[in-house]
Amino acid sequence: MADTDEQLASSPAAPAPDGWGAFRRVPRTGVIYVSSEAAKRGFSMASEIGGPEGWCNLGQGQPDTSDIPGAPPRLRTIPIESADLDYAPVAGLWELREAVADMMNRTHRRGMKSQYSAENVAIQGGGRVAIMRACAAVAPVHLGHFLPDYTAYEELLDVFRRFQPIPILLDPEEGYAFSADALRREIMGRGLGAILMSNPCNPTGKLVGGDELADWVAVARELGCALLMDEFYSHYIWREGEPIVSAASHVEDVDRDPIVVFDGLTKNWRYPGFRVSWVVGPKPLIQSIASAGSFLDGGGAAPMQRAAIDLLGEEHVSAETDAIRASFGSKRAALMKGLEEVGVRFDLEPEGTFYAWGDVSGLPEGLRTGQDFFQRALDRRVITVPGHFFDVNPGKRRMGRPSRFRGHVRFSFGPATPILEEAMSRVRAMVAEG
Repeated sequence: MADTDEQLASSPAAPAPDGWGAFRRVPRTGVIYVSSEAAKRGFSMASEIGGPEGWCNLGQGQPDTSDIPGAPPRLRTIPIESADLDYAPVAGLWELREAVADMMNRTHRRGMKSQYSAENVAIQGGGRVAIMRACAAVAPVHLGHFLPDYTAYEELLDVFRRFQPIPILLDPEEGYAFSADALRREIMGRGLGAILMSNPCNPTGKLVGGDELADWVAVARELGCALLMDEFYSHYIWREGEPIVSAASHVEDVDRDPIVVFDGLTKNWRYPGFRVSWVVGPKPLIQSIASAGSFLDGGGAAPMQRAAIDLLGEEHVSAETDAIRASFGSKRAALMKGLEEVGVRFDLEPEGTFYAWGDVSGLPEGLRTGQDFFQRALDRRVITVPGHFFDVNPGKRRMGRPSRFRGHVRFSFGPATPILEEAMSRVRAMVAEG
């Protein structure tokens, strides 16, 4: 019998097939795994229509990219200048770096003495590339990461062996809360030199914001521990009074505070196919990240970067963010209500992202683990992501122990409303059948 991906996720990587001993078997991330399993049953992006014969992808990691009420018109054509036929600078087009810096200052640093400049920004071809470049620039330190968190961190933290990944457990019974005092204890007790995290968190939707985030930044500043903040969902905020959240709002000196922010067009602008992301941080770090890019990826595509510049204007960002809050906020409420009605429990309501992190352990027998729920839902052409994929385990060092999150599932409310409605109809029928 073939290994399940849950078994693979908690055991050492299997050797490559005979004759390929120089290579290892690279695990699939959660979204890649569930998409691959669905593809075996006929799923394709073209079949994701939400109708009776179509698929409903509640596992997707991208938002609805179509027109939504109140949002600026979608960009459909991109002019290509003569210079765009050449390689773009590894650190990104200067004009886009300036636009990102201006947006960060305008959104998060109004009235502050220390301001970001183009030299505080590096442009990359996608979020994983941005984080990969930063990881390549990390010194041989203890690097903390939280459990659960974004699935792709697992391989990123394992590939770069200069630093030692240190897991930090979050408690579901406490709603995955983690205070600044707890952060201080972890940094001091484990000798952490850096921490990588998504905020708001993928998959739980937990948000560190407001005064709490200010305290986190103050602790990092005081102890010299770099905070590597994945803020790709920072416009999907469901707390009142916090439309966009960023650690950049609490930085005192942009060139001295050890705060690094990752963001891009993928989620907050709903252009995942553009593969444009940025890193914002102290100038010396940005120089190192650009140097890492010269041997890792060579830089992003010039036409896409040039197209991104106009998307960062104040009116565009404000309109897009307001539209996201209205459209995705209503989808969040509907999905949460539907899942709770069938018996899915939540450790906390998502405070950010477009994911709901559900506990299925109280459902009927045969649906009580994320893997079982996923397999049964596939029978009804509904895709979800089992929770064990978010139990980030670089190097498979936990000796085959079962995941604490095997009873959880990540549900995405990124798809369009008709797809969500059809998906919930199918899930209700599945749970009723038992």
